[in-house]
Amino acid sequence: MRRTNLLCLLALLCGLNLMAQQPVLRFAESKFRIAQFTDMHWMPGSPKCDTTAATIRAVLRAERPQLAVLSGDVVTGDPATEGWKRVIALFEEERMPFAVTMGNHDAEYLTKDSIYTLLMKSPWFVGSKGPVEIGGLGNCVVPVLGSKGQAEALLYLIDSNDYQPRKLLGHYDWVHFDQIAWYRTQSQRYTQANEEQPLPAVAFFHIPLTEYDAVARHEECYGHFLEGAVASPDINSGLFAAMVDKQDVMAAFCGHDHDNDFVGLHLGMALAYGRVTGAEAYGDLKRGARLIELYEGQRRFDTWITTPEGREEAWYYPSALNGVEERSMTYLPAIPRPAAKLKPGVAYTYYEGKCKKVEQIAACRMVKQGVMAVPSIAEAPVEDHFAYEYRALIQIPQRGVYRFYTYSDDGSVLLIDGTQVVDNDGGHSARRAEGKVALEAGLHELTIRYFEDYMGQALEVGYSSRDIPESPLPASILFQP
Repeated sequence: MRRTNLLCLLALLCGLNLMAQQPVLRFAESKFRIAQFTDMHWMPGSPKCDTTAATIRAVLRAERPQLAVLSGDVVTGDPATEGWKRVIALFEEERMPFAVTMGNHDAEYLTKDSIYTLLMKSPWFVGSKGPVEIGGLGNCVVPVLGSKGQAEALLYLIDSNDYQPRKLLGHYDWVHFDQIAWYRTQSQRYTQANEEQPLPAVAFFHIPLTEYDAVARHEECYGHFLEGAVASPDINSGLFAAMVDKQDVMAAFCGHDHDNDFVGLHLGMALAYGRVTGAEAYGDLKRGARLIELYEGQRRFDTWITTPEGREEAWYYPSALNGVEERSMTYLPAIPRPAAKLKPGVAYTYYEGKCKKVEQIAACRMVKQGVMAVPSIAEAPVEDHFAYEYRALIQIPQRGVYRFYTYSDDGSVLLIDGTQVVDNDGGHSARRAEGKVALEAGLHELTIRYFEDYMGQALEVGYSSRDIPESPLPASILFQP
C-alpha cells in the first residue's frame, strides 16, 4: 500500500509524461550524493568561463555525484541564452542529471520562464517550472527512490526570488507565503503516503534565510564566515519555521554570499552555504562545490567541500561533528573490562536538601541508594529540594567524538572518566547544555549530578555521534559500576 500511494503521488505532483522524460533519481548502495554548484556567474565570452567549466568538471569527475544542483546566479551576462545553452551542454557532456534554482541576478538577463523553457529541453534536467500560481518559478519537489522503488528522500527546489520594491523593507525579496503553503502541502502529501512518517529531505534556494545569522554567530559554526554578515532579506516569512514544523527537511543549502561557506545546526536543522563556483564571481575562497551525501532510510547526511585540489574536512548531520575534531581531539582510553559479568543498570544516591550548585549536593542529607535502568527523577518522593548522583559504566561502540547533553531543571553536570563534559549547573528553568568528548571504544565511567531547587523539575540525558542519531541514553549501554 505504501509503495502504491507514493507512486500515485509522484504521478499527481510531477506528471507521468514529464517523469518519463527526466532522469529518475535513485539511491545507489544506500547512498545518494549531490554536488551543489553555486554562484557560477557565467558571463558569455569571458575567458573565465573556461576556468569555471574546468572546476565543475574536476568536481564531477572526482566525486561522481548522482545529481548536480545549481543554486542560483548561474548566467549573469549577455547573450544570456547562449550562456545557458553552454551551461546546459556542460552537464550534458558529463552525462550528469542537474537541477536549478534561481538567483537574484538570473532574471536580470533572461526571464525565468525562458530559462526554464531552455532547461526542460535537456534530457538531463531534473525539475519543472513548478506551479505558476505561486511566487517565483522552478518550485518543485524531486523524490529520490530507494532500493524497493519507493521515495526514500525528497529534494525541495525553491525560488528565493530576487528584489522587492518597498525600500523600507530592505533590498532582497523573500520566499512568499504562497510558496510556503505549497511546500507544506507537498510535505504533508508525502508524509501521509509514507504512513504518516516525514521523509528525510533537503532544500535548495539561493538567498539565505534570516536564521543563518544565528548559525554564523554560534561557537560551533563550521566553515568560513568571511563576509562578516548574512545577506538575507530583512523580512522573515517563516520558511524555516514551516520546515521545522513539518519535520522533514534536515538541511537547507543556499548560495549568494560568496565568502561564506559555513554549516551549522539551528534548532535541530542544518543551515549551510555552498562553495562559490564561478571564476567571474567576487570572493577569495578557492572555487569548488559542496557535496551532500544522503543515507537511504536514515535522517542522516555527510557534507564537505571539494575543489580541484581535493576534499576538505566533512561535517556530519545530525551530530554536528566534523572531521577536524575527529583528527585533533585527545581520545580518552577505555577502562579495562571487569572480570565479573557486567550487570545492567545505573547506581544512584538520592539526597534531600537545598542546593544552588551541584557542588553543594555532598552537604545534603543522603536518603537512599539503589539501581535504576537509566538516569531518572521519576521516583523522587518530593517535588523540591532534592538531588541525585548517578554512576555507571557506559559502553561506547566505536572510537569517535561523542556529544552528550543534559536537559534539566535545575542544575546538572555530566562527567566521563572524571572529565566534565556538560556544564548545566546552577538554579534555572528547564534548559539544555551539551559538550563533546573523544572516546576510544569500550567502557567509560559516567557520572551525572543533578539537583532540584524549587518550581518545576526535569532531567533528560542523551548522546549522539557521527553514526548515532541523538537520543536519550538507552539502558542497553549502561552497566553498574
